Amino acid sequence: MTYNAADEDLRLGEDYVKLEDGGAPRCHPDTSSSSSSGCCGGGGGWWWSCWWWAKIVLVVLFVGVLGAVFFKWVGPFFMDKEVIPFIIWERQTFSTTMLAFIVFGSLTVFPSLLLPSTPSMWVAGMTFGYGYGFLLIIGAIAIGVSIPFFIGSLFYHKIHVWLERYPKKASIIKLAGEGDWFNQFRAVALIRISPFPYVIYNYCAVATDVKYGPYLLGTLVGIVPEIFVALYTGILIKTIADASNDQHSLSAPQIIFNVIGFCISVGTTVIVTLYAKRRLRELQEQEELLLQ
Repeated sequence: MTYNAADEDLRLGEDYVKLEDGGAPRCHPDTSSSSSSGCCGGGGGWWWSCWWWAKIVLVVLFVGVLGAVFFKWVGPFFMDKEVIPFIIWERQTFSTTMLAFIVFGSLTVFPSLLLPSTPSMWVAGMTFGYGYGFLLIIGAIAIGVSIPFFIGSLFYHKIHVWLERYPKKASIIKLAGEGDWFNQFRAVALIRISPFPYVIYNYCAVATDVKYGPYLLGTLVGIVPEIFVALYTGILIKTIADASNDQHSLSAPQIIFNVIGFCISVGTTVIVTLYAKRRLRELQEQEELLLQ
C-alpha cells in the first residue's frame, strides 16, 4: 500500500475546514444547487421575509388598537380632567396679548434653562393658529437659541473638554464647525431636524467653532418642521377640547380631516428625520475619509 502525502494533506485540509468555527460546516458557493440548498437552506430567505412582514403587521395592529383605546377612553378622560380646565382657565385669566407675551417669553427663556419648549408651541397653536403662531414662535426661538450660544462661549474650553470625553457622540455636532458658511448652515439644519437633543446642542454648538450666522439660520430652517407639527397639535387639541366641552362629537369630515392631517404630520416628520440622520451619517463618513 503506497502512501500519498498529497492525499493526506488534502484530507487534513478538509478536516480543518470542517472543524473550524466551532465544528460547524461552512457552505461553499461553488457546489451544486442541491448541496447549497441542503447547507444554507434555500428557502430560509423566503421564511425570514414572511416573518419580517408578519412582525410589521403585528406592530401596526398593536399600534392601531392602542390608538383606538386612547381615542375612545383615555383621550376623552384626559380632555375632561386636564386639557379643558386648563383652556378655560387660560381664557378667563389671560388676554390674547398677555398670552402672546407669555409664549414669547417662555420660548426665549426655556432653552437657556434646558426646559422643553413644545408645550408653549401648543399654546401658540391653540391661541393664534398657523400664521401668527409661526411668526411668534420663530421670533422667540431666534432669541432663545442665541442666548445659550453666547453663554456657551464663556465656557468654551470646558465644553470642548467635555466633548473630547465623548468623541463618538460629539463627532456629529462637530460637523457643524467644518467647511465654509454653507456647509456649516447645512450641518446645523440637519442636526436640528435629527433627534439630537435640542437644548444640549444650544450650549455645545459654540465649542464646534461654528459661526453665529450659519448657526442661527440653520436653526431657524431646521426647526420649521417641529414648529408646524407643534402648531397642528395645539390646534387639534383645541378642536377636540371644544367639541368635548360643548358636549358634541366631531363630524365625520372633521374626524377624517384630523386623522389625515395627523398622519401627514407624523409621516412628514419621520421622513424628514430619517433623511437628516442619513445625510449626517454620509457627511460624517466623508469627513472620516478626508482625515485618513
